Amino acid sequence: MESQENYVHNFKHDDDGRIKRTGTWMTASAHIVTAVIGSGVLSLAWAVAQLGWIAGPVILMLFSFITLYTSFLLCNCYRYPDSVHGTRNVTYMDMVKTILGGRQYRLCGLAQLANLIGSCIGYTITASISMVAIGRSNCFHKYGHKAECHISNYAYMSIFGVAEIFISQIPDFQNLSGLSFIAAVMSFGYSSIGIALSIAKIAGGSHVKTSLTGVEVGKDVTDMKKIWSTFQAIGNIAFAYCFSQVMVEIQLQQDTLKSSPPENGAMKKATVTGISITTFFYMLCGLLGYQAFGNKAPGNFLTGFGFYEPYWLVDLGNVFIVVHLVGAYQVFAQPVFLLVESWCAGRWPESRIMAKEYGVKIPSVGTYKVNAFRLIWRTVYVILTAVIAMILPFFNSIVGLLGSISFWPLAVYFPTHMYLVQAKVPKFSTVWIGVKMLNGFCLIVSLVAAVGSIEGIVSDLKTYKPFE
Repeated sequence: MESQENYVHNFKHDDDGRIKRTGTWMTASAHIVTAVIGSGVLSLAWAVAQLGWIAGPVILMLFSFITLYTSFLLCNCYRYPDSVHGTRNVTYMDMVKTILGGRQYRLCGLAQLANLIGSCIGYTITASISMVAIGRSNCFHKYGHKAECHISNYAYMSIFGVAEIFISQIPDFQNLSGLSFIAAVMSFGYSSIGIALSIAKIAGGSHVKTSLTGVEVGKDVTDMKKIWSTFQAIGNIAFAYCFSQVMVEIQLQQDTLKSSPPENGAMKKATVTGISITTFFYMLCGLLGYQAFGNKAPGNFLTGFGFYEPYWLVDLGNVFIVVHLVGAYQVFAQPVFLLVESWCAGRWPESRIMAKEYGVKIPSVGTYKVNAFRLIWRTVYVILTAVIAMILPFFNSIVGLLGSISFWPLAVYFPTHMYLVQAKVPKFSTVWIGVKMLNGFCLIVSLVAAVGSIEGIVSDLKTYKPFE
């Protein structure tokens, strides 16, 4: 009888006693694509326009390889001290605390929270912009491209927030696998629409100005504007690939990736798949978009009206963006939810509001378990991100700053230094020197991007009028 109970326990639980995870490298790949490919893919034409035909593709590929390399290192650090049989670290912060110590753990927490929360606010703004673009597209089609089609995005931020309040009650990533697959399909959808419209514009024979070095000083921009836009473009490309802050959560924390085969091997396969798909679409959107629009490429050629017709296809692309961001918001919000809920559960273990769940009958679905604390806390979080987005609707510049601050520590510094500790790499060896050089290069990129983002914030503040 005892052996039978042990068999049932082993069947339902992993080696550390946690409930056995059922995800595969395919579900993890979908989460990665959902997290990495955002509506920013449609702004890559602008980024390439600032850099030109040489630097644009080179930087896209460079950060693809950097992300792939550091992600591989991060995969190996999930279990410590051995990457296959060691003890699990179920969050990114736990991983840093176990391998690098408490002080670095706190710095990691600050950087991660800033990036995750900033991304949620940025997604709220971006989704509302796409919803506004649908209304404007229909207006332009009806009244002409010169019509005054101004629409406020505050109502659409509220709509997006209400949707996220409901979806946020889904407990964890395992229950979000379906949503992530839908979101991944949406990302393919609007990326493909952007690519198709770019090809159509190129085939139409429109003559636009492109160059090896991008926008030209004196003709397109001033000297200083060229510098700022170049900084921002490099930063946008670097941060577009950064998903380290949710990688561990995708892999492990939310009972996503089953432990057999070993998680690090399966996650490496998922990482290669996700980043390969991402890079393919990034290159197509960036290069074809630049060829279609040249040095005058808009920041986003679906919401910035690089295309007006066929208006229904532009509308469909923006619908895909909104649906994708609904899922992407959750990928970035779930780690924040779990962090607070885990801390509160440990702080007040006897509290009924923390532990008790109530059954809610949903027609055609069944009974859904609702936890009072989860309901209140997650609702408050979504409302706060929506309110901040409304107060600072140009928050993309601030999110860019937060991203520039968190990119280097989360995507490069912590993964590489944890690898050096776990692998016990000797100081001043070839590998040690190479890792240190990579860290220095990426730190410079983050600082450069931060300067560009600060300049963008200053420019936005000069013309900012709240709630107009």
